[in-house]
This record gives sequence, structure tokens and C-alpha cells, in this order.
Amino acid sequence: MFWKFDLNNTSHIDQLLDREGVTLRELMEEEDVLQECKAQNRKLLLFLSKDHCMLELVTLITEEPPSDLEEKTRFKCPNIACELLTSDVALINDKLGGDESLLEKLYHFLEQEPPLNPLLASFFSKTIGNLIARKTDQVISFLRKKHNFISLVLNHIDASAMMDLLLRLISCVEPAPLRMEVLNWLNEERLIQRLTELMHTGRDEERQSNASQTLCDIIRLSRDQANQLSEVTEPDPLLAVLESQENVAELLKNMFEGEMTEASVVNGTQVLLTLLESRRSGLEGLMDLYSQGCERSYTVNSSILRAIEPHLKDFQQLLLNPPMRSAILTTVGVLEQPLGSARLHVARLVASLLQTCDLSICQEICRLNTMDLLLDLFFKYTWNNFLHLQVELCVASILNHSAHADLQNPGLQNHEERPATGTGNQAEEGTPDQNSTLDPLFQHCRLVQRILDAWEENDKIQAEGGRRRGNMGHLTRIANTVVQNLEKGLIIITCISTELPEDCRGRWESFVGDTLRETNRRNTVDLVSTHNLHSSSEDDDMESPFPNDLSIQQAFSDYQIQQMTANFVDQFGFNDEEFSEHDENINAAFDRIAEINFNIDADDHSVSANSAAFEACCKERIQQFDDCEEEEDIWDEKEINYATQIKSRSSFGETEVSSSSSWGGPPQQGGEGPQDTSWTSFTEFQPFSR
Repeated sequence: MFWKFDLNNTSHIDQLLDREGVTLRELMEEEDVLQECKAQNRKLLLFLSKDHCMLELVTLITEEPPSDLEEKTRFKCPNIACELLTSDVALINDKLGGDESLLEKLYHFLEQEPPLNPLLASFFSKTIGNLIARKTDQVISFLRKKHNFISLVLNHIDASAMMDLLLRLISCVEPAPLRMEVLNWLNEERLIQRLTELMHTGRDEERQSNASQTLCDIIRLSRDQANQLSEVTEPDPLLAVLESQENVAELLKNMFEGEMTEASVVNGTQVLLTLLESRRSGLEGLMDLYSQGCERSYTVNSSILRAIEPHLKDFQQLLLNPPMRSAILTTVGVLEQPLGSARLHVARLVASLLQTCDLSICQEICRLNTMDLLLDLFFKYTWNNFLHLQVELCVASILNHSAHADLQNPGLQNHEERPATGTGNQAEEGTPDQNSTLDPLFQHCRLVQRILDAWEENDKIQAEGGRRRGNMGHLTRIANTVVQNLEKGLIIITCISTELPEDCRGRWESFVGDTLRETNRRNTVDLVSTHNLHSSSEDDDMESPFPNDLSIQQAFSDYQIQQMTANFVDQFGFNDEEFSEHDENINAAFDRIAEINFNIDADDHSVSANSAAFEACCKERIQQFDDCEEEEDIWDEKEINYATQIKSRSSFGETEVSSSSSWGGPPQQGGEGPQDTSWTSFTEFQPFSR
């Protein structure tokens, strides 16, 4: 019936184009100009691809609009111009990519003095990026002729749009041979070395940050593309430079040379962390660490570790004397000496280094007593869960490293059976000494004693009406990790059984047998039984021991995929019908039928009468469709009659009929008056809403 109406209206854009002397600005004022362009309106595309129109579009995205315009509309036309140029229309792409004068006009934007207008920079970057993807040969050939292209881009690296442009060059060039040519060209221009130079402590923080992010993105993009290639090709030259010992050493030198700032430490450490990435970070990384031990999905280049190792003492010094920060107000009070991003990033770096299981790195960390300092911070900053996770990862790495070594050398189960230092060629072959990291953890760092003392102190605080400490959830998981390794019968047994004082061993056994077991039981029951799994705990720190994490995750998954039944909304925590009219919920009436309990008095004398009454009711309630009825036009206006039934909902979701009831007789008020129970009783009817 829709064909009765003529909806084929002529576009207003076409009407404008038919007019003589129409201007580009007039077209850009039309709301549907972008839609018409993407819809391949031939008349519009031919107009836009004219030389003077293309030149005006490029001018709009590369030159500052007049400052006397209202700020709200000042960048309206440049924005529309950018959208038109990047609408991915072949005619516009061909015109822009094939006209060198237009490319020169675009390139001139980079030759301005910094800082660039950030909006115009984003328009420029988006336009060039689209051309790199669509007109690759022409644009790459044009840019390679410009010997100062990389210098100009890096000169404006404080604008994030320039970072995006560099990443486009690395990731959007196809086919593979041409991409390799571009990578070699960027390598010849010393892109990585020049980005590394921008990480120097004396540089502007915005430049440092964008340079750091660019290096991190290049590392990830290069590794991802290398993994996706089915056939073996020559190595990525940019990634090779990034992973070289010389470049990592230069990066570390720039971080610590001169007056050290928190920004230089954080930005430089982010690059190191990306170089050390082997698996997903955060809680997923923790799960991988527990399940895989020292196996890694990506092998860290040893040159990276060898460059970092001499600077571990510098990172240690950062833990002792971080860059100064002023006091901050938190939800738990004033923090006079905040932990700071620098120390947090150092903790992340130590955790990543320990996960490499590199013997030399682990021994140097132990020699510097870095773990002792991190545990000090763990118990000092009881509300910093970011720090707590990193310390937990460190402990788990040390224990798993020892477990991995113990499985490789099952004969070394105690100190007496350990070979004497310097005998044989084990050290030369790099066989890890299981106790090289365990001894400091349980002796010098006093991990077990600290767990017991912190737990007892927290119990005392809570007994006095105080708040539970925010690191108790991670402390629970650390304790469970120690217990797991004990249960596996690894060499950690020797460390605890022989090197702890006798009274401490008794406290530990009591803690494991009673306190920790009860905590694990309570956490498991609480997390699995509640439907509100997403609600946060009082200290915003989920206290979940790792042995039960998998069962908890399975329970949550089962909860998420349970069948969508009528009472699902009640189980989820709210009732949708409380917020909508009953008549608007088309399923409500059918869902309620399943909840009606019929008590039928069906003796031999009343069966036929009841059946007749039921069918009469159905005929009255349900009208059959008349297929022979003449088709009516749904658009014809009709008089609407609201006279029959008016329904209203009570606060409990039940329906009250305010007019005559089709079941016979007026509705009962307040449950008073005689009730007809001849054939059906609704006494057990339960409303859908609660």
C-alpha cells in the first residue's frame, strides 16, 4: 500500500546544482551534502571534483578560518570539507591523489611553525591517511621526494594527529613489498632513533608523551603484522632497531640523564614495558602467569634485558627517592606522600622483568633487595590496588620460577643436596638456582611473617570498628600462592620448614588451617551464591583466592547465559514492568498465563456445563479474522472510540477492570461480596511483578 504515495522527491542538492552560479559554500550549508556525496550523486561529485572546488576544500582544512567568526561555526566548513575529501569516493580520491598541486597545498601545512591548530592537524592527518590507504603509490612517491618530511612530522609531534600519520605509513601500506619499501625508507630516515631522542628528560612533556606512545604503537603493530604473515619475509627493520641493545641503552640514558622528571620516567618505562610484553596485562596476565608458569607466548629479545640490567640500580633509586609530589586528598584521607606514577611504573617493570625468568635479571633484583622495597610499599599504601597487583605478580613470578626450576631439577629438594658453588659447569650453562630468589623472599623479605602480621593487624582494626584494609584481597591471593606451592611439594617447603622461627611456623600452620581456609570458603560462597557479582566490595578490592577463580568465573558465565525466562528480570535485580505501562508490554499477558493456577471442580455433572461456559468466554474474548473482509486502507482517518475497557495498574502490577467484566458481573471491590467458584478459582494467582 506504500506504492499509493509518490515518495520519489527530487534532492534539494540537485535543485541547487541546476541553478547557475551555485557556490561550494552554498552546497556545504545543506544538511544532506555528505549523504549525497557518499551515495555517489553523480552531479554533485562532478561539481566537487572541479579544480576550483578541490582547491577550496584543501584550503579549508589547511588554513585557519577567520578569527572574527563565531566559535561554534568557525570550524564547521573545515570539518565538512574534511568529510567530503575522506568520503572514500573514487572520483575525489583520484582527483586529490593525482593532482600534485593539491598534494603540494596539503604538504605546505606541515611547513608552518609549531604549534599547529589541533583541529586542522586532525583534518590534515585524516586526509593524508585516507590517500595513503587509497592512492598508495602516488602519495608514497610524492612523500619520498620530500627529504624533510620526517623532520617536519617530528617537529609537530606534540600534535597527536602527527603520531597517527606515522602509524598510517607503517600499517596501511599494501601490498607487502611496497610496505617493506616504506619501512626501509623510514629506517633510513632514522625514525626510531629520532623518536628515542625526543624521550630525553629536557624535552617538552607533550612531545615526550607522544613520542613514547608512537614507539609503543610501532612495537605492537610490527609484532602483530609479523605474526599475521603466513610466509617468512625479511625482518621488520623498525622493530629490529627498537629491540637492539644500543637503542634500548640510549633510551635509558635519555631517561636518567640530567634532571629526572616523573614524565620522563613514566614515558620511558612505558616503552620498556611494551618491549617486554609477552601476554595480556592486568588480571588476565595474572591468570596466564598462574596457569602457564614461565612459558611465554613471545620470547623477549635478550638484548633488551642486557641493556636494562645495568640500570636496575637506577630504578631501585627511584623507589627510594621518587620525584617529589604534593599531598593529595583521597577518599580515605589526605595522602602526604603519594606513591606516584614513577614508582608504580617501576613496580610494573620489575614484575615484567621477573616474568622473563632471566637468571641474571632475577639475581640482580635479589641483590638489590628490590622485592623488600616493593613489599614495604605494598603494606604502606594499603589502598593502591594498582601497586598491589604488581607486587602480587612479582611474588607469583618468583614462586613459579622456582617451581619451574624445581621440576627441571627434581633431585634438588633441599639445601644439603644443592651442589656446591663453583662446582661443575652449571652456572656457565645457565641452569637456574631455585633458591637464589626464594631465599631472599622468605628470609630477608620475611614474606610469611609479613603476611601473618598484616592479617593480625587488620583483624585488630576491624575488631575495633575500623575499615578492612584495601590490600587484604591481594594478600589473600599471595598467601594462597604460597600454599599452592607448598602443596605441590616444591623446594619452597624447605624454605618455610627450616628457615622460619618455630613460633612463626606454628602461627603459619594455624593461619593456613583455620583463617585462610575460612576466608577462601567465605569468598567462594559469597561470590558464587550472589546474583550481584558486579557489585564492588567495601574496600573495592575483590578478595578472591586463585584456586577458586576458575570456578567463580564458570559460575558467572553460567549466570550470564541463563535462559531469558519471564522471571529473569526479577533475578537480575529489577522488574522492567515497574517502569512501563502494562498495555505496552505485549508479552506480559502471555507470561502471566503461565502463572495462573486453575482449580477446576470437574465432576461428571459439571463437565459439559463448564466446557460450554469456557467456549462461550473464548468466543467473546477472541474474534476470528475474516479473510473475506474487504481490504481497508490503513491511512484512512477513522474515529477512535475509547469507550469499552479502561485498564489501570495497581502498585503490584495487577490489572483492575474499571468497566463491565467480560467474565460476567461487575468487578469485585476489595475482595468483598460473593465469589463465583463454580468452575475456576484464581485464589493462587501470583502477579508477575514483585
